[in-house]
Amino acid sequence: MGVQMDIQGRVLIAAISGELDHLQAERLRAQIDASFEKSTCKHIILDMAKVSFMDSSGIGMIIGRYKNAEKRGGQLALANMSDAITRLFEISGLAKIILRTKTTEDAIKQLGGVQ
Repeated sequence: MGVQMDIQGRVLIAAISGELDHLQAERLRAQIDASFEKSTCKHIILDMAKVSFMDSSGIGMIIGRYKNAEKRGGQLALANMSDAITRLFEISGLAKIILRTKTTEDAIKQLGGVQ
């Protein structure tokens, strides 16, 4: 499991790779939160293109990041999800509250740009 962080204006982009399971969710949460707290970002985009597996711990990690963005008046978006991750996302009910886009660029546009 790895994560690469990028900040574009008021948007923190976390590109996640590997398995998002119980063993990795806490470490990933800590890394994303540390970057978000140090920044002036309002929104978070999780780029899921390289996530090969996700379980309920991953869902919990996503919900927590959603709440953090919401506290700053922002939103969380998930981009580049595989079909399997998309199904889990929909079954969990997260699809009703969290923005999902095909690309990170689409997410940035839907979040109002990097301003």
